[in-house]
This record gives sequence, structure tokens and C-alpha cells, in this order.
Amino acid sequence: MSVFSKIFGDESSKFIKDAEKIVAKINALEADISKLLDEDFPKKTREFKDRLANGETLDDILPEAFALVREAAKRNLKERHYDVQ
Repeated sequence: MSVFSKIFGDESSKFIKDAEKIVAKINALEADISKLLDEDFPKKTREFKDRLANGETLDDILPEAFALVREAAKRNLKERHYDVQ
């Protein structure tokens, strides 16, 4: 391991730290997303499209969008995505 890696960390460590922050945001949204009705899911999709059209980025909506995907899988497939997925 180089001196720079020891001081600044390597790319994979940085990626994991960044991913853990996103997963924490997704998990924080889980309770609210689980309260949505099935008919709210298409509304959220339209909301995401509107937010993107108004200048938000995919990174901005990613936690909420993935929380929605996770809830859809839980309802339809009876399976929940693990945090590492």
C-alpha cells in the first residue's frame, strides 16, 4: 500500500463509504415509502420525471427511487433487496 493510499484511502474504500451513505438514506426512507398505496407508485414515477425535468439529477432522486423499487419488490415478489445489493 502506497503512502498516498494510506493517507487518502484507495478508490474502492471511497466507493464503499459513498455507497454506505446512500444506503443509509434509502433505509431512512423505508418507513415512509411503505405507507404508500399501490396507486401512489405511478404518481411517484411522474414526480421523479418532473424533478429531473426541473434540474434535479439522478443522484438527487436515487435514494427515494431505490426505496420505491425496494418496496415494490417487497410487495410483488415478497422479497426485500439487501443493503449490499
